[in-house]
Amino acid sequence: MTQSAQQMFDLHRETLNQAVGAISRRDFWTPYPESMRKYPEDAVKAAPSRFESLLNQPFTLNRVGSTQQVGGEVSPYGFELGITYDQPNPDELIAAMQVAMRDWRDAGAEARVGVCLEILSRLNTMSPEIAQAVMHTSGQGPLMAFQAGGPHAQDRGLEAVAHAWQAMAQIPATTKWVKPQGKHEPIVMDKRFHIVPRGISLVVACSTFPTWNTYPGLFASLATGNPVIVKPHPGAILPVAITTRVAQQVLEEAGFDPCLVSLAPDTVDAPLTKTLALDPAVKLIDFTGSNAFGDWLIENATQAQVFAEKAGVNTVIIDSVENLKAVTANLAFSLSLYSGQMCTTPQAIYVPRNGIATADGPLSFDDVAAALAKAVQAFLSDNDRACTVLGALQSRETQARIDACRDLGAIALDSEPRAHAQFPDARIHTPLILKVDAEQKATYSEERFGPISFVIATENTAHSIKLAREVIREKGAITLGAYTTDETVANQLEELAMEVATPLSLNLDGGIFVNQSAAFSDFHATGGNPAANASLCNQAFVANRFVVVQSRRHGQQN
Repeated sequence: MTQSAQQMFDLHRETLNQAVGAISRRDFWTPYPESMRKYPEDAVKAAPSRFESLLNQPFTLNRVGSTQQVGGEVSPYGFELGITYDQPNPDELIAAMQVAMRDWRDAGAEARVGVCLEILSRLNTMSPEIAQAVMHTSGQGPLMAFQAGGPHAQDRGLEAVAHAWQAMAQIPATTKWVKPQGKHEPIVMDKRFHIVPRGISLVVACSTFPTWNTYPGLFASLATGNPVIVKPHPGAILPVAITTRVAQQVLEEAGFDPCLVSLAPDTVDAPLTKTLALDPAVKLIDFTGSNAFGDWLIENATQAQVFAEKAGVNTVIIDSVENLKAVTANLAFSLSLYSGQMCTTPQAIYVPRNGIATADGPLSFDDVAAALAKAVQAFLSDNDRACTVLGALQSRETQARIDACRDLGAIALDSEPRAHAQFPDARIHTPLILKVDAEQKATYSEERFGPISFVIATENTAHSIKLAREVIREKGAITLGAYTTDETVANQLEELAMEVATPLSLNLDGGIFVNQSAAFSDFHATGGNPAANASLCNQAFVANRFVVVQSRRHGQQN
């Protein structure tokens, strides 16, 4: 281990210890504050100008071999970023990374973890600047871009490092194996155990959460000894490029080849992912994105372990409620937040066609749908707040999807464009809520990415549970929400959650929302249904990123 890497590990050892404790207890803990007030005022104020200073010029990173310039990001708020990035030759990059991997492997777990912790620490100090990059590539609103793009993403990265540390720490470096032989001298073997990385790791980032969904795979692979190629979405390169630059700076300061974390940007017209994914040296792939491409990776990149978060049909079942106003206010926030572009946003909302029981008496199906629509309208009635919460639509395809879905059901609440005071060309649209019958299964059982949801009329709650079970088993889901005042029904919903391997949020009507997932406590996805084959983050997410290779020889008893 280099002296710098040891110093980094020692500096952050307490943070690591606390992170390991947190993933064991699953309680609240974070070293990275989510309040912008906890960050230096000068850094927060300077963030927009620092972002602007990156525009309309090349973004420089460590260069490996021959390169060409690519770039074409356009902010969902309506302007071109004008940034170009080096695209390395894949063969030359992978060859260089394979050479660098040996020193990284031999440095040991403490060195690798120390470097990872230092990278995360520096990224945290840059959270205001990263937020600007996330906002103007993903379309997230400013507060979400700061929290989800900064400290919450860093939490998920640290969580992965903690799991990796736990997994590696279970393996001793050496042992003396003594087997008694009765009256004879014991057999003595000296054994050594080596943590050996799988190979090159490819992290395929998404456009909507370019850091939050990228950091777990990036840091899980890096901590366990694997060099990492980060392949950003062509529309959201900058946040990943900033991350890569910080990682390369820390690696170089610690005495390692900065190419151990490298950026491989591409364009929509000339994609690079398949070429990288099929390279025999690539042994790990982390992917967030569409079902079609996730399935392609699993079926074709057979030389690699693929960790895929794809898409599903997130579900809410309403059986009965105490306070409908509180429930619909909670759901209104969930449906509005980031214009439904979260992988956790509800889409299918099951309600008995004969209505539900409330503390104020029974309400019909139409009453429930109308109450939800009214809650969304009320929540978004202030345009400035609406623009902040909704953010902007990342792609024009999502905007077109809203228009295409209007005829799929009776409109409970129509989507409408909103004008942003600062960015007049921003793509901002409110949620579309449709009423459909349970028989229209083909309509609501397909993921409709964006601010589109369905209130589904079912025979009764048992029918709602049956339909949810069928749809999630076939299509998957990352979240399951439910509302009931009946403990027997609550137990049935808990059973449903286990059957379809989907986390359950029950009776949320306050300041916690089904969209949210807290690092160190909540498991994001389970890996147990078609929406994802991995969970963020558990031991299974990191343990297969390395193998243990032992050597043994005859020894002498002490």
